[in-house]
Amino acid sequence: MMRRVGLFLAAAALFAEAATFPRKAGEFTIALNGGKKIALSDYKGKAVVLGFILTTCSHCQATTGILSRLQTEYGPRGLQVLESAIDQGAEAFVPRFIQTYQPAFPVGFNDYPAAQALMQFPPMQIMHMPGLVFIDRSGNIVAQYTGSDPEMTEGIQEKNLRAQIEKILAPSGGSPAPASGAGKKSTKK
Repeated sequence: MMRRVGLFLAAAALFAEAATFPRKAGEFTIALNGGKKIALSDYKGKAVVLGFILTTCSHCQATTGILSRLQTEYGPRGLQVLESAIDQGAEAFVPRFIQTYQPAFPVGFNDYPAAQALMQFPPMQIMHMPGLVFIDRSGNIVAQYTGSDPEMTEGIQEKNLRAQIEKILAPSGGSPAPASGAGKKSTKK
């Protein structure tokens, strides 16, 4: 029995390492209320943060607030934040979520398997919400976090998100693009 548990844990560890970086984001579409859709390809040449949320998750709601501020700040430099609710029945919950939290970016919906596939998340693990995917201007996923990752810890989450955003906004040389505007908080370490 112990050997089976050991083999199971080893297999789970292999699946946990399945997501590789960088990798092409590929095509991904988010449904919006009213029958419209948006696709990642609509944002070609932009840096994208794609968030997967549950509309009733307090951590997701707080992350939406952070991402709204970051969209407002970094949008002029080429950032586009998108969110997709993956609750069961999300289509019905998204309008109220938008009304309540007033995100500065589009929020739509998908199902959990679509999020799991894009993130290459192991099917035998629980994906803690929110899930964030960082896509550079070339359409490559360069990083991703889930709600259980240390980078998403309250108090340091915004700093970590800023660091990833600076990376995906960087020109292809890899060094961060200069900050625009006076009075912006420096994100250099």
